[in-house]
Amino acid sequence: MTRVPTPRSVQGVYYGLTLGNTLAASFIWGINTLFLLDAGLSNTEAFAANACYAAGMVLFEIPTGVVADTLGRRASYLLGTLTLGVATVLYWLLWVWEAPFVAWALASVLLGLGFTFFSGAVDAWLVDALGATGYTGSLETVFGRSMVVSGAAMLSGSVFGGYLAQVTDLGVPFLVRAGVLLVMLLVAAWFMRDLGFAPVRGQGALVATRTVLRDSVRHGFGRAPVRWLLLASPFTAGVGFFVFYALQPHLLELWGDPEAYSVAGLTAALVSGASILGGLLAPAVRRLFPRRTSTILLASVSSVLVLLALGVVENFWVAVVLIAVWGTMTAIDDPVHRAYLNDLIPSRQRATVLSFDSLMGSTGGAVLQPALGRTADLGGYGASLLVSGALSAVAVPFVLLSRAQNSPADTLREVAVPGLAPETVAPDHVTAAPEPAAAAEASEAAASDPAGTCRPWLQGGSPPV
Repeated sequence: MTRVPTPRSVQGVYYGLTLGNTLAASFIWGINTLFLLDAGLSNTEAFAANACYAAGMVLFEIPTGVVADTLGRRASYLLGTLTLGVATVLYWLLWVWEAPFVAWALASVLLGLGFTFFSGAVDAWLVDALGATGYTGSLETVFGRSMVVSGAAMLSGSVFGGYLAQVTDLGVPFLVRAGVLLVMLLVAAWFMRDLGFAPVRGQGALVATRTVLRDSVRHGFGRAPVRWLLLASPFTAGVGFFVFYALQPHLLELWGDPEAYSVAGLTAALVSGASILGGLLAPAVRRLFPRRTSTILLASVSSVLVLLALGVVENFWVAVVLIAVWGTMTAIDDPVHRAYLNDLIPSRQRATVLSFDSLMGSTGGAVLQPALGRTADLGGYGASLLVSGALSAVAVPFVLLSRAQNSPADTLREVAVPGLAPETVAPDHVTAAPEPAAAAEASEAAASDPAGTCRPWLQGGSPPV
């Protein structure tokens, strides 16, 4: 018997997808840089390969965002899972074959393509489905719980991946990751349905692409609060790409054993544990300030200071504490940033504009990672972290410019604390009454969910992703 989807069941599916995706990805997060170096690449080549991944995201962000806004969010997710699985197996084969750098560059671009199918699409699916099922809570709470779920998955996956590499070899975690992605492909095909969003039918691909792109540019760079956030992304996400992977060999240097792979996995474990803490703290921190941009600024400035400190600290345990602080502040920023951005974007263009944001971050990663990798080759990881801190500081003025627009999305909203019943407040994700046609579409979609989105094993009412 088909069950009518509810806000609780929608969140359950979202958290389940987040759990599986993050678990799959995190198996290799703790050892990825070591894996590339073991394949014979230099620091410059390893981070250039990562930059090719970011370049792939730059190339494909908008086309795949258009896929999500035309064919549907579910179709985009399924395509992304399949592409990532294939690219992960290819990565393992290149390691076995000791392939040249150009092969790694092409495989990294394919990985970037896979992730672009996710960016924007999953959050857009969630926000639309919550609206269609009558959710009356806050987006910060949902995204904050999502950080808890992803943090728990990342913690277990990265520790297990590091241990697996220690007792077997650096290639096995990649095979495990491919297996989990296959499972997630089947799970999403069964549970995920587009709710509150009607995919575009009957238009040619070029016409649909041109229409969505035009509207998305208008609602993205054409809106000042969104534009300044987009321009901040290269210096936050771009630097974040490098820092996360550079911390693995940096910790090994501080520890004194270049083959202690389980210690390298500690970096991912620290960030994941910090994600859990930050996700729990985000709604409470948000309540301390009348504006969302205040929380974003707090996290941004704190991250700059921590990166500068990491660049000069030579004690392993002090570095561990600083990494935990960096991860926590990043996790506090994430739910508030996503809620703020989603509140600024209309549903029809949501996936593509969110992809614009991811594209800007990927652009920063593609440009900055090779330069920072070269800095690490010439001056060591400490020097590269100092430069990373300076670059991330460039994002602060852009956040201030977004704040200066005084958008209603930036103003005080009551935020429900995870674990407590949501307060009776106007939903954060609704800034205007839906048009009659859109409301009718949402009602029809909510009433007919042939796959039964609400499934018992995904109904736990807690953490988010």
